[in-house]
Amino acid sequence: MSKKLTLLAALFTGSTVFAQKDTLTNKVLDEVVVTANKQEQKQSTTGKVITVITKAQIEKSTGKTVAQVLNEQAGITVNGALSNAGSVQTLFMRGGSAGRTLVLMDGIPVNDPSQINNDFDLNLFSITDVERIEICKGAQSTLYGSDAIAGVINIITTKKNITEPFNAKATLTGGSFGTYKANVQLYGKADKFTYTTRYAKLKTNGFSAAYDSTGTKNFDKDGYNGNVANAAVQYEADKELLFKAFTQYSQYQADIDASAFTDKTNYTINNRNFTTGAGFVLKKTILSLTGNYQYSKMHRNYNDNASVPGATAYSMNDYDAITHFAELYTSVKLGSGFTLLGGADYRYGSMNNQYRSLSSFGPYNSSFNDTSMNQKSLYASVNYNDKQFSFEMGGRLNDHSRYGTNYTYTLNPAFRIDDHFRVFGSIATGFKAPSLYELYSSSGNVDLQLEKATNYEIGMQHTYNRFSDRLVFFYRNTDNGIDYNSVSFKYFNFVNQATRGIEYEASLQPVNGLTLTGNYTFITAQETTQSRVNFKDTVYNYSLRRPTHNLNITLGYQCSKGLYASISGKYVSSRYDVGAYKKPDVLLDSYFLLGAYAEYITGKHLKFFIDLQNITGKQFFDVRGYNGIPALFNAGVTFNW
Repeated sequence: MSKKLTLLAALFTGSTVFAQKDTLTNKVLDEVVVTANKQEQKQSTTGKVITVITKAQIEKSTGKTVAQVLNEQAGITVNGALSNAGSVQTLFMRGGSAGRTLVLMDGIPVNDPSQINNDFDLNLFSITDVERIEICKGAQSTLYGSDAIAGVINIITTKKNITEPFNAKATLTGGSFGTYKANVQLYGKADKFTYTTRYAKLKTNGFSAAYDSTGTKNFDKDGYNGNVANAAVQYEADKELLFKAFTQYSQYQADIDASAFTDKTNYTINNRNFTTGAGFVLKKTILSLTGNYQYSKMHRNYNDNASVPGATAYSMNDYDAITHFAELYTSVKLGSGFTLLGGADYRYGSMNNQYRSLSSFGPYNSSFNDTSMNQKSLYASVNYNDKQFSFEMGGRLNDHSRYGTNYTYTLNPAFRIDDHFRVFGSIATGFKAPSLYELYSSSGNVDLQLEKATNYEIGMQHTYNRFSDRLVFFYRNTDNGIDYNSVSFKYFNFVNQATRGIEYEASLQPVNGLTLTGNYTFITAQETTQSRVNFKDTVYNYSLRRPTHNLNITLGYQCSKGLYASISGKYVSSRYDVGAYKKPDVLLDSYFLLGAYAEYITGKHLKFFIDLQNITGKQFFDVRGYNGIPALFNAGVTFNW
């Protein structure tokens, strides 16, 4: 306890919060955000570490994926974002393990109970469907529940400020390896109704997912073919009451290889997700009430040679999952700068699995029968805000069908020193419930307990004229972590992880039209768990696939009213990946990637763009035995009406 108090005292001696900037003008934007406290508020009124990826930034990322855009942010590594299309996208925030960052779509959690870590497949999002992304770092379980140990990422698709009855937007892109992208959007507002419909397509021949270390085996290309369609409608019953409904269908098929360094033909994955829901928002002068319901159905299929007629060896693996999410919360202005937020939510998840195979040993079939669990929660927080000081204090009581009850809390003060400086600090707890797979699969352990974490952070904002920066120090201690026992072949609670880090973000506009933005992340970790070599208790002074140093930098120039160009660089330091069975972990080399982007807007309706990635063709590996992207280019046109 004394160590924690000493650390906390040190944290509050100096710190930071950051205001988001427009990457073209460097104008400080005191953006309205919703993720920090489930209600609209300006960034300057919260002490939480919020990063907003704006619509303008997303418009300049058409040649990338959602995972690649997230991979460029401070404190975030998406392992697989720079691999072949369709690769597994493992999201690490602030060094947290997989599944410890909660992904939201328009403020509602999305996850897949059939995944080992209950996380969501980022391949199922299209970047052209995204209006903005809000990233809220640090433990957020008090407001968002399980899995929000390292933070939450809110992918917002809802359009704002629609005024015309009919609008159309279309984007067409072509590039390396036969890559083809298309997106069509129709949206508008008629009387009290607002509607949005979208369709996105991504198809590529790709390159070999596995790395041919000999250079002589002529590995085949692994292609990808994906589609995303969604629609949303809103009805304004009056100035105070809004109803909404939405639906999205995502599907993709991708070729994959057998394993690291090993090619495989006729091996595909076919994943799909259907999500639909409805909600309402009631806003009075001092009170607002929000209700949401969401239903999702997921299917994942792994087909190894099973579609080849007469195959003498094959396997077919199918996973199915269903989720229900319902919430109701209210925000009440109490006066004198105080606001009370209170709510309740219900989460349900179920999954099943069917496996069929044929080998030299004969046919084999197994099944994971439909299994479910649910969580019920109550939460509340009190927020205070005046011109110089803000404070949030909140708690959550969670009741799980498997584990009973647990609680989390949040304390988050912030202080404005003057017009240029703000400081803040926070203590927050988070938790992750074991997944259905970890509990009930053949490797499952029904005695698994909750994984718990405590997060400490401090920050300092500095904003002055053409320069603005944010510096954040954080420490997170995770107890009762869930890991896989390679002796008993079961999941178990054993891991303790202590993670410390620094995030620094800055933006500078030395002259009109020229903007330099960048971020740097330093993370160090210590994990106590089972040795991957001899299976004895051991301490690792690193986390797998997470670099100690990560740097992103972009130099952009508005050459003229219609012409914009930028060049960017990404540095990732060396990091460890798993070696072979009972072998030491393998150190992957550091790398630096160079990219460029340019766009030309002519008139009101037409934009031409080109995006270049890994210009130098640097060979690198984010996953041992699997290729990183080679030199890639994408060029296209966007039409607005």
